[in-house]
Amino acid sequence: PLRYISKLKELVKHEAEKNKSPWKTMGPAKVAVPSPNDFLQKRSKDPKLAPKKKEQDGKRLLPLLPPRTYHPVVHIKKNFINKNAVAVITGEPKKPRHFCVDTRQGDKYLLEPSGLYPKYIKKKNYGVIPKYVIRRNEEMKREEEEYQARVLEQLKKKAMKTLSEEERTNILKALKKKWEEINHAYQGLPILTDTRYKRMHKEELELQLTQLEHDIAAIEKHKNIYIAD
Repeated sequence: PLRYISKLKELVKHEAEKNKSPWKTMGPAKVAVPSPNDFLQKRSKDPKLAPKKKEQDGKRLLPLLPPRTYHPVVHIKKNFINKNAVAVITGEPKKPRHFCVDTRQGDKYLLEPSGLYPKYIKKKNYGVIPKYVIRRNEEMKREEEEYQARVLEQLKKKAMKTLSEEERTNILKALKKKWEEINHAYQGLPILTDTRYKRMHKEELELQLTQLEHDIAAIEKHKNIYIAD
């Protein structure tokens, strides 16, 4: 069979011959030897400036004319002495600074930053409720109204009735009267509780007083009371 020959063989051979450097491995390269007359001279590497323009026919070259829109800057001389005098005459007089003396030796300090001068109560917004407090109160009021509306809706679903103000007052008076009676009985107990019956009777009165106090506080705290049928 014939041997495989790549199509890129000639291209590779051409590139290899093209990139070869002459005299690379066979001694020094043949280059021109510098002449002894071309030695480095003083300031030969300094940058050279462009030649100056010479006068033509004995006349000096004039600059170009400015454009029509050019406005020259005019420096006006100011009389600063008169200006300062007018400013002092027409200006407001300097207010004296207030000091506070607290020792016999005359040690003094400024009154305003000391805290003795009432500068905060003279502000325009002194005593005015901040906006964030008003906004928070409105949000709390709206949440309370929504809560009451939800409670009323649930109560209507469960068929609960609201206790009237008169009934609430009568119940509160009855609870307080009952608390006074039990408290009077509790105060009349003997000091020495040496029997089991005395101890049980005392504990029963204490429990009744605690329950009555809890019921009275709950009724006084809540204005709207609902009773399930």
